[in-house]
Amino acid sequence: MSTQRLPFPVPDERAHYFVGQYADMHDLVEDLVVPDGVPEAAATVLRTARELLRQSYYCYEFSTVAVMHSLIAVEIVLRDRIPGAGKKPLHQLIKQGADIGVLTARQAEYLDYGRQIRNGMAHGQTTHAAMPPAMAVPMVTTSFTIVSELCAAPTE
Repeated sequence: MSTQRLPFPVPDERAHYFVGQYADMHDLVEDLVVPDGVPEAAATVLRTARELLRQSYYCYEFSTVAVMHSLIAVEIVLRDRIPGAGKKPLHQLIKQGADIGVLTARQAEYLDYGRQIRNGMAHGQTTHAAMPPAMAVPMVTTSFTIVSELCAAPTE
């Protein structure tokens, strides 16, 4: 049996469209700090999304995965904040969250847009799986912000 050895990571050639070197990736994600008070399950997901963005220097598609992953953190917090959330799908959580005032109209709009992108990719309807970091970072930042706002708001 032969053993296949994977090569050490090399920069994705597309990485140089947005940074000069791996160390510059820190500048892209330095503001993505998980605030105190975020449940550990959501905090772990947010930190993973941040690191996926950083590692997109080596695997460009990780920026897309980061966006999809960051929505998981929002869903975790919504399930905690919305009474009777149970196993409702994300679109119902967004609607219910907006209806009862857990989410602002702006938050609900952004989340629904992200949900549609996630669903298109998850269900094979979106064929372009590489989201440039310049597009992914603001979307992940939105997830960080919404989680932070939801966790800072008093519970009902």
